[in-house]
Order: sequence, then C-alpha cells, then structure tokens
Amino acid sequence: MEELIAVLFLSREIAHREHLKSDSYAQHKALGSFYEVIVEQADSLAEAYQGLTGKQLIDIPYFSNSSKGDITSTLKKLLKRVEELRVDVEPDNSTIQNVIDEVVATFLSTIYKLTFLK
Repeated sequence: MEELIAVLFLSREIAHREHLKSDSYAQHKALGSFYEVIVEQADSLAEAYQGLTGKQLIDIPYFSNSSKGDITSTLKKLLKRVEELRVDVEPDNSTIQNVIDEVVATFLSTIYKLTFLK
C-alpha cells in the first residue's frame, strides 16, 4: 500500500509542476483538477486501508520523476504502475478496490482531456 500511495503523491507532484508551466488553457485546467483530486483520493485510500487493517502507513517512500516524455505519457506510465500495485492491496475488499477504481478513473479522465481537448 505504501508504494501505491507514493505513486499517487508523485503523480500529484508531476501534474502540479506541469500545470504551472503549461501554456495550454485546457491542459492547465485538466492538470489542476487532477492534482487536486488525486491527493484527496490518496488520502481516502490510505485512511480506508488503515481503518480496515488497523495498520498505520509509516513507510511511504519518496519517489522522484524518472519518466521522460510528455505529461500524457508520464500519466499513462504512472497509471500502469497503479494497476500493477492494486493487485496486492486487499484484492478481495470491494471498498478498497472501489477507491482504487476512482483513482484509475481520475487518471483516465485526465488522459482523455490531455489527448483530445486542446
């Protein structure tokens, strides 16, 4: 779970930086929405997990951006990592998986906006 939360935190950081330097209004708005929502979802996921398991998340790693390429490609890579990690996070608990589904939906919606709305 700690690594999944770290990926979400990294996603927020990257999106916020790209949001500030964007010269596209559509990209600026899409990334602004993403970084605001994804951090709330990370918090909800962490709290739900801790409530379910009674375990505190005390070892959330710090990740740096090693992705090269544009923000859309970077978000796609981070989404792929979310999908890989989710299988190890309470896979039989629908509540936790539903929160992760919302995270995935946020990524997909943002990728759509970045791809098709200019």
